[in-house]
Amino acid sequence: MKNRLTYSILAGMILGVIVGHICHVNAADAASAKNIAGYFSIVTDVFLRLIKMIIAPLVFCTLVSGLAGMDSASAAGRIGSRTIGWFFCASLVSLAFGLALANFLQPGAGLHLVSTAADSATGLDTGGLTAKNIITHAFPTSLLDAMASNNILQILTFSVFFGVALSALKSDSRVKVVVDAIDGMVPVMLRLTNYVMRAAPIGVFGALASVVTIRGLDVLVTYGKLIGDFYFGLVLLWAALIGIGYLFLGKPMGSLLKAIREPALLAFSTASSEAAYPRLTEQLEAFGVDKKVVGFTLPLGYAFNLDGSMMYQSFAAIFIAQAFGVDMPLSQQILMLLVLMLSSKGMASVPRGSVVVVAAVAPMFHLPVAGVALVLAIDQILDMGRTMTNVIGNSVATAVIAKWETARASRVARKTSFESLQGEAQ
Repeated sequence: MKNRLTYSILAGMILGVIVGHICHVNAADAASAKNIAGYFSIVTDVFLRLIKMIIAPLVFCTLVSGLAGMDSASAAGRIGSRTIGWFFCASLVSLAFGLALANFLQPGAGLHLVSTAADSATGLDTGGLTAKNIITHAFPTSLLDAMASNNILQILTFSVFFGVALSALKSDSRVKVVVDAIDGMVPVMLRLTNYVMRAAPIGVFGALASVVTIRGLDVLVTYGKLIGDFYFGLVLLWAALIGIGYLFLGKPMGSLLKAIREPALLAFSTASSEAAYPRLTEQLEAFGVDKKVVGFTLPLGYAFNLDGSMMYQSFAAIFIAQAFGVDMPLSQQILMLLVLMLSSKGMASVPRGSVVVVAAVAPMFHLPVAGVALVLAIDQILDMGRTMTNVIGNSVATAVIAKWETARASRVARKTSFESLQGEAQ
């Protein structure tokens, strides 16, 4: 029973590729293939709309419930500082990983491409990716507007303020009613998640059938080296993340991987982090992670800890430089890494955020915009892998931070018990 949904999603993936290939081969022309793909997209769009329907209330309820259940504002500050510290280190490692692999594997070497004005249009909006907009965008003008647009970063900001306020006033009997109501909403949202997830295999089928109908399997051959090198890099990054997780968690790391395989597979097949979020919340709590930590750390991770996306950014930037013969000395690459580190924090709410960041940073380092269009052609295939990596990275981070909190609670309990015994002896 536990594996039924996983196997159903796998079946949907395989069937989607087969049906998509058949449709691509038999389509009269590109326009006809795009028209057929539009019908497959209907089921995927419906599934993703159902997911988006529950994201905002689920993030709000789990985060506020977690913060309200904390002993004090200092507890929230402690978990928050540890979380941000972990995310900063993970971001730096992921970016450096992409940089090192692109230099070692040389995926763009030998292409000798030349940029022309006609190739420069990417259709990506990079105008909003400025430091001013990134900072101000994190603060909502209206909670309803943030929820309507499913802006996780803005929902997160409001929920933190609201949760801390509830925690400070939870001894008040009037406020306790609000806390209990929000606590009661969490299991309701998780049950609703279970209902929505039953449509996952159909949504996965539609997503892959649509992509393959338009692109065909030939895209895997045309961009084979880039795709192969990138996924090889992702596998190494997975190994690094799992290895780091094992250092902190020990043998339970294996159980964690089993717990998250379903949301990870869902993220891979739909290329949507949102699609995996509700199920990931459930699975982490079932694994044994304190719901307070899940509710606080996981939404933060979705906004700031996108390991796969950040590895992609540095990898794609170096690929473009290699493909167009742009010389980038090590000092310039390190500077670009730092710029990407800052720029990537604003991509959570931006459509095709990873590619947008690369497009925004490229002119700073004299990289042709045509190179962005080059990787955009296979972005869906690359996005599947980086989205899955984001899920793995956030799962490891949440589990490790939860273990730190559990260990701290045990130390405090032992200290309190020891002091109590000393007091009795005196």
